[in-house]
Amino acid sequence: MTSRYINIGRVSELARSAIRIIAPILLALVVGGLILVILGKDPIAYYWYVVKRGLLSWTGFQATLVRTAPLLFVAAGLIVAFRAGIWNLGVDGQFLLAAVLVAAVGSPLNTIIPNWAMICICFILAATIGAIWSLIPAYLKANHGVNEIITTLMMTFIGISLANVLIKIPFNDPATTVPQTVTLAVEDRLPRLFDTIIHHGVILGLLSVLFVHFLMTRTSFGLNLQVVGANPKAAVHAGLNVRFLTYVAFGLSAALAGMGGAVEILGVWGTVRADWDPAYGLLVVPLVFLARFHGIGTIAFVLFFAVLMIGGESASRRLGVPTFFVLVLVGLLLMFLAIVEYLDHRWRQRTT
Repeated sequence: MTSRYINIGRVSELARSAIRIIAPILLALVVGGLILVILGKDPIAYYWYVVKRGLLSWTGFQATLVRTAPLLFVAAGLIVAFRAGIWNLGVDGQFLLAAVLVAAVGSPLNTIIPNWAMICICFILAATIGAIWSLIPAYLKANHGVNEIITTLMMTFIGISLANVLIKIPFNDPATTVPQTVTLAVEDRLPRLFDTIIHHGVILGLLSVLFVHFLMTRTSFGLNLQVVGANPKAAVHAGLNVRFLTYVAFGLSAALAGMGGAVEILGVWGTVRADWDPAYGLLVVPLVFLARFHGIGTIAFVLFFAVLMIGGESASRRLGVPTFFVLVLVGLLLMFLAIVEYLDHRWRQRTT
């Protein structure tokens, strides 16, 4: 009898978890559809074009997988931060600065060292730049208890502005009319898989999320980080070096975000233009929360979002819907995620 009650409780918990994940997505799609109807557009046609281009078309599916590469690195960084109880909202600045530095040194390095060595150095450089850019928020958090939401957002603003200065002055390619870095030749970028446009950065992105999931759930180091995030005072009493672990969590999270910038440049663009900012950081936040910081779940939601991005571009052209309507869907997703979490929290309070 006891076993039966345990099984029922387990099923009930799984059902609630599924509802917390699926409900925000469905609500966002429904409300997004209503907005399209108000604008005089066909929501069924819009969503069909999204799925058809982003998932069912072979060329579109390749583009979807390529789009997941930087998102996966950013997601891996956010998993580390959130599981450690840190709000690293500075990933966009870390991502962009790393991308600019990689774009600036990639082509010159490729003329003096082998291609594989250039790629390795660029990834190391990107991780280093990302980690360095997180030092100030980490110091203020670890030593003075300053809220990292404020400091990381501040560093993002400074980082994006600094990236534009670097592109327009020291790293500007004089051979172009539009301010940008020197372009790395297509053949010198990350190798492609077979005869597709899918580059090896997609595999590296998948491995980064799986590595972070293993690190945070199956190692004592990852569990120590989670203890610090859950209860810093208890961590101190347990003999953990909270300041050191705070620095490590910031550094690892930012390093992964920086590597996301590297994979985007080495895999797709080969250069960075002035005022380019994909803002992947804040876009990936709701996906990581929907996945409950779980690695496999995060991969699935990143793929879902990449389908929306690639398919949304095609649907926008066909139906005359602005391309940033996908951002409206992301905003709705965030809103309904918060509402569902609030309702679930209230329900748990009533039942305990």
